[in-house]
Amino acid sequence: MSTEKQISTINNRLIKSSGKIATKNASEHDISFQHAILCQTCLPYRDPGDHVLEWERRQGHALLVIQANKAYDPKLNARVQIGLPYGPKARLILAHINTQAIKTQSRHIDVGDSMTRFVRRLGLSTDGRTIRTIQEQIRRLSVAMITMAYADDRHYVQQNSAIIERINVWFDKDSNQRVLWDSTVELGEKYFLSLVEHAVPLDERALASLSHTAMGLDVYSWLAQRLHRIEPGKPQFVAWANLKDQFGHDVKQMKNFRKNFLVALNSVLTQYRDANIEIIGAKGINLKHSRPPIRKNILTV
Repeated sequence: MSTEKQISTINNRLIKSSGKIATKNASEHDISFQHAILCQTCLPYRDPGDHVLEWERRQGHALLVIQANKAYDPKLNARVQIGLPYGPKARLILAHINTQAIKTQSRHIDVGDSMTRFVRRLGLSTDGRTIRTIQEQIRRLSVAMITMAYADDRHYVQQNSAIIERINVWFDKDSNQRVLWDSTVELGEKYFLSLVEHAVPLDERALASLSHTAMGLDVYSWLAQRLHRIEPGKPQFVAWANLKDQFGHDVKQMKNFRKNFLVALNSVLTQYRDANIEIIGAKGINLKHSRPPIRKNILTV
């Protein structure tokens, strides 16, 4: 697909989704969930390479550390090093398994039929390439260890756990052990309990429209968990330097980061119209009290 055609497809998707969100409030079927720490920090945008075995991000008093690990490869009958999860697909997979866990109140998740339906709802292709990418990100998430920490004026909490504690994968013996699309995972108990306590509701329609951009997904999730907690009449200023520390880990020059961030932010604002953001030139942005994208009265979990 040419660049111009791809941009046109993305713009059309954003416009269509924006219209739906504006004219129809989210129902319980439109709700996805993400962990609050993952809304404040972020995974890598691109593959950092097999040599990078640890990823650390901080935002305010929130800390996220993801550690890569080894996994058993039945084809080689040996343990092999698996890289870190990254990109839009890893974020969407986490949103999906988190949502399934919250809605069923269970750590046991079917990532076969439920994931296929989720991919289709997002408007993504279910061709072989997309499915293989999603399976690879599930594999990376299945061996990753996660540290999440948060501090306030009175206490400090740190949790170390696996995101996925157990994965059950089936193979097609007639196709050189091709992975079948009916695997199940079990979330780590500590991660699951923390998720239940700190889940942030997101509009799945917005995630679908932003599925092409890891930064866009991160900015949307960040605003969804933060804006409604700001006291009315008391905006919070965030300098460009702080925004770059949070979202610009792969961009060297500030001018390039500002350009990329504003593109992502403009896309996010088409999906989160109640977000009250003020750009303060070369200084930064003001965050103002806003209604959350998901109203409390439609939450049933």
